[in-house]
Amino acid sequence: MSTNLINGRPGHAIDLHDRGLQYGDGLFSTLAVREGRPQLWERHVERLREGGRRLRLAPVDASVLRTEADMLCAGTTRGVLKIVLTRGPGPRGYRCEPDRPGTRILSLASAPEYPARHYRDGVAVRLCSTRLGANPALAGIKHLNRLEQVLARAEWDDAEIAEGLMRDGQGRIVAGTMSNLFLVCDGALLTPRLDECGVAGVMRAAIIEWARAEGLPVTEGRLNDEDLRRADEIFLCNSLIGLWPVRRIEGFTWNPGPITARATAAIAAFSLMPEPSWPDTMEGAAGADRS
Repeated sequence: MSTNLINGRPGHAIDLHDRGLQYGDGLFSTLAVREGRPQLWERHVERLREGGRRLRLAPVDASVLRTEADMLCAGTTRGVLKIVLTRGPGPRGYRCEPDRPGTRILSLASAPEYPARHYRDGVAVRLCSTRLGANPALAGIKHLNRLEQVLARAEWDDAEIAEGLMRDGQGRIVAGTMSNLFLVCDGALLTPRLDECGVAGVMRAAIIEWARAEGLPVTEGRLNDEDLRRADEIFLCNSLIGLWPVRRIEGFTWNPGPITARATAAIAAFSLMPEPSWPDTMEGAAGADRS
């Protein structure tokens, strides 16, 4: 069985003139796979739909995506499914040709092995120098242009640093290079607003919905270094890692706390966290996505 499908067919190459390659003209999403099932499927598909609307890509049939995803993921205990949608091949130049069918790429990879200590003790994080440029037209969607994150991740080689936080041009903290950020302050969750830059992660949305269902206040706002220092707990999340408590950022330290633990238990079964089973406490936030 192939681990790659390009427009529904096994393959490893795309057209040289594909606009996803030439201009980064497209979207992607990365899903955890457990027991043959892509997790949080409906949330990922809806984000692809929203991104496609904003980029004016040709709509993709969600049922076709699901059929191809199920073909690739069948028999996979733990893995990573990546979906890439581009505008497809086109002539040279930026002008988009209307109604041109896009390119659809699905690929399956082995699950990464994250150290158990990341979940038990928390991770060390740095503050990156590379800034995120403001662009409300692209903010929130997971488009193919990720050079800012690439440059930020190139800033360190220390294996003890698990992630780096990125700021915008005004110095406000937006997100990690591959994750979204949450602070816990006086029993409430704070997370950066993503209306100017950054990716609105699927796991971020699930955690916000879970927290509100639990009666925990959630605020999306402009965060700075002082907000980090006054936080009682800090954690990072994405669809693969699930949730990592933060134990250190530069010279400041935290311990994993009770709200972090509750959030971890709520979302663990929908990520690639190493624990084999978790209580099904996320029915309100993600139950509709478990097909």
